[in-house]
Parts: sequence; structure tokens; C-alpha cells
Amino acid sequence: MKRLLFPSVFLANAFLLNGSGLSRQEADHVTQKLLAEQISVVKPAFQNEWAVKQVKIGDKVMKFDYRTFGRKPSAGWDLYLSMHGGGGAPSQVNDSQWRNQIRLYQPPDSLYLVPRAPTNTWNLWHQSHVDHFFDRLIQGAVHVMGANPNRVYFMGYSAGGDGVYQLAPRMADRLAAASMMAGHPNDASPLGLRNIGFAIHVGALDSGYNRNKVAAKWGEQLATLQKRDPEGYVHAVKIHKGLGHWMKLRDAEAIPWMREFTRNPIPERIVWKQSKVTHSRFYWLALPKNQVKPGSKIVAEIEGQVVRVLEAEGVSRLNILLNDQMLNLDQPVTILHLEKKLFHGKLDRNRATIARTIAERLDHHLAFSAEITVKLE
Repeated sequence: MKRLLFPSVFLANAFLLNGSGLSRQEADHVTQKLLAEQISVVKPAFQNEWAVKQVKIGDKVMKFDYRTFGRKPSAGWDLYLSMHGGGGAPSQVNDSQWRNQIRLYQPPDSLYLVPRAPTNTWNLWHQSHVDHFFDRLIQGAVHVMGANPNRVYFMGYSAGGDGVYQLAPRMADRLAAASMMAGHPNDASPLGLRNIGFAIHVGALDSGYNRNKVAAKWGEQLATLQKRDPEGYVHAVKIHKGLGHWMKLRDAEAIPWMREFTRNPIPERIVWKQSKVTHSRFYWLALPKNQVKPGSKIVAEIEGQVVRVLEAEGVSRLNILLNDQMLNLDQPVTILHLEKKLFHGKLDRNRATIARTIAERLDHHLAFSAEITVKLE
């Protein structure tokens, strides 16, 4: 997935980019300065998008509307991105579904944002452009509206539920939790959900596309994953008795459930399964361009000063991003693939890595000061 590019004035600052071997205090200072500079450059564009309530990327436009409910918490609004239903239908049908989604839920103390899908195809929320738009919406909500980047939630109904199945695993590093309502996963995999909460709500009589049966099967998959990995894959599955595709807002119970979750941007264990829509970064892992492939899988964990790559399918090189919240960069770091030592030594904090990782996400929680590329057997 290509990241959105903004004017790169901040990347041309030689003082900030030249040199390496920063102290922890220097790295913190550079991170704060770079983030402030980058936000100052991109914020006018975000403000304009929120003024007109639409984002344009390439030849596509995503309209959106939003409501605020309750009081803004001191750490910022909870942010809900709520995807409408519809799909392969005339534009006016999807417009109606969008307007209905805006009225559907009222999460407390939140910024409730409802995008209008850029297309009218059956796979409204499956296509690769959606990830770019959602990144942009999240960044705008944080830097214009004061949303909390660690309390971002996806939800969606019907075709919007299809989108939750698809998007939550591949964008989990932006999320605290997600809830799928009355949708179908198609070819999505639950593996990437390891570090977020994931809820499924479907009517027991919702037999269209076997939504009810598939939801139950996903519940079984998530239970199996959690049994094997008890600290991950927290989930809730509710098959609502006597209800069909419309659940009469019983599914709204997902909102207080999701609110119990706050994102951990640097989890100790990561499961990264690429879908057909690929990404080049996931939490503190990244891939060289020639390694970004559909279907690949990486499992990695960090414990103390040791990073272990436990599984690597379809990947021969891997970039590992590090900062002082994860470990002590003043001490040697060990990188293992299975039990083979790939690296042992100290890694320099450097301005270029800080600049690039901030430019990619505009999220100081996902800014890193050191990086190493390892070759996997």
C-alpha cells in the first residue's frame, strides 16, 4: 500500500536528517520537533478537507459527515469510523444508506464519523483506495478535531460489515477495537486481529450469503486463536436470536464493549498476515518494497532486549523498527529468527528513521528512532 504523500519541506532540513547516534533525549527532542513541523505543513490541507467534508485522492472522492456526542475527554475524542451498507446499486441507494448510517449510532464522548464510499460497487469497502482514505480521515480527526489516536474504532453494517471484516485485520495497528454488524468476510483472515478487540453481531435468521453461519465460524476461529495465544484475539460474538438482517439496533451493545479497549501501538507480539491489499508497515515491522506480497505471514515478538521472528512465510528480508519505549537502545539488542542469531549489538538512534516513520503515519506513538534490516533463512 502506498502511503499518502504531503509536501516534504520537513524532510529537506539537513540539521534534522544528517548524522546518527542520537541520545535518548536528543531522539525525543527530534521526534517532537519533526512532528510539529510536519503537522504544520499538512494541517491546512486537513482543515480544508474537514471544512468541505470530503477527501480527494487521485480520481476518487470520499465524502463524510460527523457528529460529536457527550464531552471531549482530556486525552481527545474517541473516534468511530462507521461504514454504511448498500453496495452494487445506484448512487442514490448508497447515498440513502450513508445518511441512515449517520443517524444510526450515538457513541458517548465520541467523534462519530461516517464516510460515504467512493464507489457504488458491491465491494464498497474492500478496495485498496479505502485504506488510504481511512488513514487520511484518522489523521485529520486527530490533528484537526483532537481525536485520540489510541482510541480509534471501526464499525459497519451489512456491506459496511464486510468492510470491517476486511479492513480491521489489515489496519489493526491504527485501532483499539472493531465491530462487524451483519456482514460477510469474503476472503478476509482474522490473524491480524491479535492485538485489538473484535466483535461480531449477526441475526440468527440472516441467512443471506450465509452471514449467520460464517459469523459463527469466525467465532470458532477466534476462540481457537485465543486458546493458542491467550493474551491475544479478545473477541465477542453475538448471534441474535429471532432476528434477520436488521437487528433492531441490538448490535449497538458493541459500542460499550469496544470502549473498554485502548490501542497498544507497540505490542510485544505481532501477527501480520497480508491480504490482497498489502501494506508495507504493521506496528513495529516493515518490509522492503520487493517483499510486500499478498499472502505472506510474519509472527514476531519482543522480550527484554531480544526480538524473535517466530514465523516468516513468503518473506526473506524484514525491517524491524525500534524505540526506547520497547527496549533500551543504549544496550545491545539481539535479533533471532527461530533460534538463529541474526544480529547482536547496539543500534544507533537516527534522525532519518524518526523523520520517515513520522512522515508515514503522523502518529508519535508509531515513531521509531532505530531500524535494522535482517535476512531471514
